[in-house]
Amino acid sequence: MRKPILWGLVVVLGAGVALGVWRTQSGNSGPTGGSGTTLTAHDANEGPVSVSTFVAERRDWPETIATSGTVTALNTVEIRPQVASVIEKVHNTEGQFVKAGELLFTLDSRADAANLAKAQAQLQRDQAALADAERQLARSRDLLNQKFVSQSAVDTNLTLVEGQRAAVGADQAAITAARVALSYSRIVAPSAGRAGAINVYAGSYVQPSGAPLVTITQLDPIAVSFTLPQRNLQDVLGGLKAGNAPVSAELPDGRATLTGRLQFVDNAVDAASGTVRLKAEFDNKQHLLWPGAYVNVQLVVRTLPGVVVIPQAAIIQGPSAKTVFVVGADGKAAQREIELIASAGTLAAVSGVEPGTPVVVEGKQNLRPGSAVQLRAADGAASGAASANVLARASVADGARATPVAAPQGAASQARFSP
Repeated sequence: MRKPILWGLVVVLGAGVALGVWRTQSGNSGPTGGSGTTLTAHDANEGPVSVSTFVAERRDWPETIATSGTVTALNTVEIRPQVASVIEKVHNTEGQFVKAGELLFTLDSRADAANLAKAQAQLQRDQAALADAERQLARSRDLLNQKFVSQSAVDTNLTLVEGQRAAVGADQAAITAARVALSYSRIVAPSAGRAGAINVYAGSYVQPSGAPLVTITQLDPIAVSFTLPQRNLQDVLGGLKAGNAPVSAELPDGRATLTGRLQFVDNAVDAASGTVRLKAEFDNKQHLLWPGAYVNVQLVVRTLPGVVVIPQAAIIQGPSAKTVFVVGADGKAAQREIELIASAGTLAAVSGVEPGTPVVVEGKQNLRPGSAVQLRAADGAASGAASANVLARASVADGARATPVAAPQGAASQARFSP
């Protein structure tokens, strides 16, 4: 008795499935789309897809190259004594900013001062001898005119005068040398900068071959050294020649971004790495850049005029092409194939989209060509508002203008787009 019952149940279920398939395929049993495609009950109940858009705009696009660089000082001087002596006094402190010509150290100068005094005394003695020789020469010339002495006596006095003049000149040179030696006892800063660690104290014996007394590093302006692939060399040289090669340096923690100018391109490409070394100069009045620190560098190599800019988040990567969804005047989505020209940050320069076209940024995963869309209102769901705010902040940071357009609740065909 159980087998006939089971076969009866199988027959009833098969009939129910066949009836459901016949109703689904019937032209009068369900709603159809505008294109004649039959919609399921679930599709018929779906409303417009909520999306947020960005209005594509045309503007100049600076093409940049991102790399990493190292902060280097334009001028670093190791201070050493020029004579062996003893430190008499230290006039600066570690970490102090010093000016050019500011006194840093004083050495024991007693021996040099004594040598200078000795040279000055020798000069006075030779000057007195020269004055006496000149008087003797004048007297002998008078006697020669009176025929009391011979010419040889006058010549002898003349030789004596010339010898004394040479002695006075030597004394003056000795005084100059003594003053130079005495000046070595005062060690001054050759350039402005920040003093490093001081390795000596008052009473320390120092000599020219020893360790540096202190290091002075210039911090403003300052340089950033970095490398680029050789394929970008011609673009970089063209920008440098035109005087249009701005460079930006961003601190790793994102605290600040400084703008500088390219100053130097090396005269050879490194054969081992295939890169060329460059150097940019930055104003550093706030001392944000510190020698030896790593920074993120962006160099503008050229500018693409009049390209269409959209967010990178709007681009859909397909198996063979890149596409975006745009919203037409009828409030329906259409899919456009695009070509990526360049990208940086959150934005991308593309072709295939006209300026002023609303491009779908969020909600595109729920779209298909011909789908009705409803733009998220500015005071809509929290997630929609947050995403719109994030997009706006990212676009402003990249020099673009984001327009999350508000539309009244209702049919998507009534949505209005702001340029």
